[in-house]
Amino acid sequence: MSDTPRDLAELLAGAEHAIVLSGAGISTESGIPDFRSRGGIWEKHDPTVVGSLATFLSRPELFWRFHRGRVEMLEGVEPNPAHIAVAELERRGLVKAVITQNIDRLHARAGSVNVIEVHGSLDRGVCLRCESELTLRETIARADAAGNGVPLCDCGFQLKTGVIQFGEPLPADRIRAAHEHARRADVMLVVGTSLLVEPVSRLPQIVLDGGGTLAILTESETPYDDRATVRLRGRAGVQLTETVDALGAA
Repeated sequence: MSDTPRDLAELLAGAEHAIVLSGAGISTESGIPDFRSRGGIWEKHDPTVVGSLATFLSRPELFWRFHRGRVEMLEGVEPNPAHIAVAELERRGLVKAVITQNIDRLHARAGSVNVIEVHGSLDRGVCLRCESELTLRETIARADAAGNGVPLCDCGFQLKTGVIQFGEPLPADRIRAAHEHARRADVMLVVGTSLLVEPVSRLPQIVLDGGGTLAILTESETPYDDRATVRLRGRAGVQLTETVDALGAA
């Protein structure tokens, strides 16, 4: 098994339809804490409570106390070298799509264009009653104006963030797009995800079943490590920047 950025560069250079699958680990270098790792957010908060659709519907004040903190956490956070390297790979035509479990919008802010956010994103407020959408700025302004911190839609129903909550179905169109890219992919580069959360965890198998190969860059172990053609560890920003450097000027 290869384990250098140059090996990854050679794999990507020879691909016809390479895609990236990213998780929380790609954003930790931007100062965003992981969810499931030791010391992560879910050690301090029960996701089945603060991150559930049921809580949003029955206890919106509790829901927004938690999620307002997440909004504030992301203020001032910038894309790190890993996001920038992925965007550069897409700019060069070496990566066709970025499928991400992240809700921080850092891939798009780094310059990636074809980003499939399967868990939604923290960039807007949505109304489950009338399906209206507001910008995140307007949503927070309404939260600040409300006595209980819960922003309301013009229709009178409470707004939630654009993040998909536990108990809420994932966007069908994004899941279809992710599966389509996985079926077409001859290379999938996995960055910063342990590949334990469904349905995204099934995507590498779709790539393998179609004759494609996997490259995995995570600090933690994954169920696909022994099936990866390239297995890198360490900081994603360093490894991916060296990968781009190995490809030379473009």
